[in-house]
Amino acid sequence: MALAIFDLDNTLIAGDSDHAWGEFLVEKGLVDPIDYKNQNDYFYQQYQRGSLDIEEYLTFALAPLASHDSDSLQQWHSEFMQAKIAPMLLDSAKDLLLKHRNQGDYLLIITSTNSFITGPICKLLAVDDYIATVPEQIAGNYTGRVAGTPAYREGKIERLNQWLTSHDQSLKGSYGYSDSINDLPLLEAVDYPVVVDGDQPLKDQASARGWPSISLRS
Repeated sequence: MALAIFDLDNTLIAGDSDHAWGEFLVEKGLVDPIDYKNQNDYFYQQYQRGSLDIEEYLTFALAPLASHDSDSLQQWHSEFMQAKIAPMLLDSAKDLLLKHRNQGDYLLIITSTNSFITGPICKLLAVDDYIATVPEQIAGNYTGRVAGTPAYREGKIERLNQWLTSHDQSLKGSYGYSDSINDLPLLEAVDYPVVVDGDQPLKDQASARGWPSISLRS
């Protein structure tokens, strides 16, 4: 059994679930419509450039979780799945997951987006496990802080190594799929890296290193 490791946003789904959640909050009137949208777009542009300050971003992104009770958050997330995530689902991504499943591989998603947003998406995609940035909870309520290391850039490798140790797994024969230059450390760590609908900096790396590039959107 080999590990098949997948980024989520703009890789297995045709969009960014973190940014889409921010849009959803704006559309529902749950945050300041102008200021929150501007910051949401600002941080997303930083991410695309590979210059995101993850701690600054998470202070912004996790604040709404701490401002509402868990029942309301779960209800809104169900609406979010239908309104925002369902249109992002890709038949080709399902086929790729099935291909690895039929090979006997272990399907693992690693995403920098927090687990409140991504947990239900990963469940929908029927992967074996996932690693995400974890929002801290105390007595069942979100605090607005992060628990542990964010699963971002080199943090993905740290979290992956912890996961490998606790699950008695290795990267021997592993596959890795991502769209983003932010995941270069992850793709360097696996035996078979694949760029999926990559941003230009990652496409350039793939070309220089002889890595395959594929599209799940065509």
